[in-house]
Amino acid sequence: MAILVKMPQAPVLQHNRPTLGIFFIVLGMAAITVNDMLIKLLSGDYPLHQMVFLRSVIGIVFSLALVQMEGGFGILRTDKPLLHLLRGLLFVVCNLAFFAALAVLPLADATALFFVAPLFITLLSIPILGEKVGYRRISAVLVGFAGVLVMQRPWASDALGTGERIVLLLPLLAAFTYALCQIMARRLGATTKASAMAVYIQGTFILVSLGFWLVAGDGRFADGVDNASLQFLLRAWRWPDQGDGLLFLALGALSGVIGYSISQAYRLAQPATVAPFEYVAMPLAVLWGWLIWDYLPTALVMFGIVLIMGAGLYVFLRERQRGGGAA
Repeated sequence: MAILVKMPQAPVLQHNRPTLGIFFIVLGMAAITVNDMLIKLLSGDYPLHQMVFLRSVIGIVFSLALVQMEGGFGILRTDKPLLHLLRGLLFVVCNLAFFAALAVLPLADATALFFVAPLFITLLSIPILGEKVGYRRISAVLVGFAGVLVMQRPWASDALGTGERIVLLLPLLAAFTYALCQIMARRLGATTKASAMAVYIQGTFILVSLGFWLVAGDGRFADGVDNASLQFLLRAWRWPDQGDGLLFLALGALSGVIGYSISQAYRLAQPATVAPFEYVAMPLAVLWGWLIWDYLPTALVMFGIVLIMGAGLYVFLRERQRGGGAA
């Protein structure tokens, strides 16, 4: 995912335009699902690190423009470089895990499993941020993870091989590392502008992608590998086909739309108002899966999706209502 289901910290609000904020978050989520759909389409022919590199080169240009708007290049100076590097590496793991899963899993299934990220954020905020989380939100977290179990089907030992089970865990790894990134953002954001953090992340993506290219860009580690996710990670870089070049340009443009739309959404409206609308990505992912791959989730998978979405929405709404309480 690009910057999947981003839940940035609450800025100092200068505007309160919830309708426009909701419009931008819906636009951003739509762009994310199109981004994920294009990456899944291209996953059979190109390596993931090549796609990430091209997207990040365009993304860092957009982020540097935002840096200029937020105060100039001076805001890129930081006294916490190692923490920013760690956050960038966590984002790299998040994206690699999610996109590797997309090479195998249906778009809707991978997206739904990733949506446990708000539940991980709720749990991690207890030991890391010292926040109080009451029994209502803990219960919602348990319901959400019950939805994960339904989708993972641990009882179906004969239906899923070891490789398939590992792939099913990749969106959960992505969600967990994403949650850690957002927890870190709450601390780092106190002294660092959002645009500067975006530059650090895009820069980390570029460096890691180039590292992949130097080590595995010729595809030598992909020889004899049958797993589609590993092939996606390890195959050789190659020049895009004529038609695919337009898709790569679209990925870069979508990266800019996603970053701008989400930033605008959280600038114009309160996070508690905007965040629940991130779940519009879920039906859109189902729609793309149906239109392009003729795939609709099974009844059991849909039940798991409903549990995960319901739990996440409850956590958002409870956060909005509780007014600082612990429930």
